[in-house]
Amino acid sequence: MSRPAGLPTVVRMTGMDARDTDLRKELDATLRARGELGDEYESALVDSFLEKVDQRIDKAVERRVRRQLAEQQMTVARDSRSPKATDTWGERFGFGIVSLVLAVPLSAIGGGVAQLPGLLAAWAGIVGVNVVQAVRVNPGLSGRRGRRQDDAWED
Repeated sequence: MSRPAGLPTVVRMTGMDARDTDLRKELDATLRARGELGDEYESALVDSFLEKVDQRIDKAVERRVRRQLAEQQMTVARDSRSPKATDTWGERFGFGIVSLVLAVPLSAIGGGVAQLPGLLAAWAGIVGVNVVQAVRVNPGLSGRRGRRQDDAWED
């Protein structure tokens, strides 16, 4: 009778090969011990062998879970470093261009009306707006890396 394609096999579930030599040696030793000790120890021998098989399966499952957890953590870390879907390169580039285009008339007005202090005030405003945009797009720039959102309630 053939196994349906969708059902998992013991090898796929545990990573153990049916020809595993260590497990085969354990089984052979258990069968020899049963032959030497008799039927009265059969239950204890089978339990001992099944415990060893259970430990092997547990180790294989634990390895698989650790591997999948590490893959998930890498995926989350990779996704957290990438820019948000709404913060595209075009949006950032466009913001920079608009900022520079507006800097020319603001500089002329500020410098013409209040000379050097007006020019400095105009450029301080331009730089401030760009800094706020940069921190919005890259939250790590704000210097508050270790802070959790839950801590905002504790202030």
